[in-house]
Amino acid sequence: MSPFVAEFVGTAVLLLLGNGAVANVVLNDTKGHNSGWIVISTAWALAVFVGVVIAGPSSGAHLNPAVTLGLAVAGKFGWSQVLPYVGAQLAGAFVGNTLVWVLYKDHFDRTPDPLAKLAVFATGPAIRNHVSNLCSEILGTLVLVLTIFYIVGGEITPTHTPIGLGSVGALPVALLVWVVGLGLGGTTGYAINPARDLGPRIAHALLPIKGKGSSEWSYAWIPVVDPFIGAVLAAMLYGWLG
Repeated sequence: MSPFVAEFVGTAVLLLLGNGAVANVVLNDTKGHNSGWIVISTAWALAVFVGVVIAGPSSGAHLNPAVTLGLAVAGKFGWSQVLPYVGAQLAGAFVGNTLVWVLYKDHFDRTPDPLAKLAVFATGPAIRNHVSNLCSEILGTLVLVLTIFYIVGGEITPTHTPIGLGSVGALPVALLVWVVGLGLGGTTGYAINPARDLGPRIAHALLPIKGKGSSEWSYAWIPVVDPFIGAVLAAMLYGWLG
């Protein structure tokens, strides 16, 4: 695969499995209905593992525009590739979540709550307070991207085997996403990835979902803009810490 195809496919699989789990939990008459936050956060971690394994050898498996920007700011990724990577991630997220809707369409049709349907596509705050919501997404992304810098630069001693974002690095990244979800995700649903939220939210707006309601565009800027801020802060902090 080319790097851009890898980012597209890896992000599509990430969204298919991650928001597939959300659909399984929140939509009516599924086998996993009401199985809770542990299921969702665990599934997202494992979805990251799968996406990184698929895309890692070809693209480095960013799967997240905030990660791409953070690596570029830190001088670990070429600026000329940032927009193509972000475009591939956004398109992959759109396609992956569209597949979730196709797979769970019968359950969408049996779910009357429009907010539950939106939750399968996009994040939303537990308590709507833009200041605290903003801080939550910035902090979650900062922890994510800062730790990824150390995973990228890490190695297994004494063999000096590098731990990158390929298959070997997939497990640490998955564990990282898991603990961010469990520890910091309860306030906003931890988008920590602009493509993960924006691509599916566009899909929600365009797809003929029965009784879907609003796509909540008044909130949408928070899970898109804030992860970029968190990623830039992480790059600056990484450069300062050395």
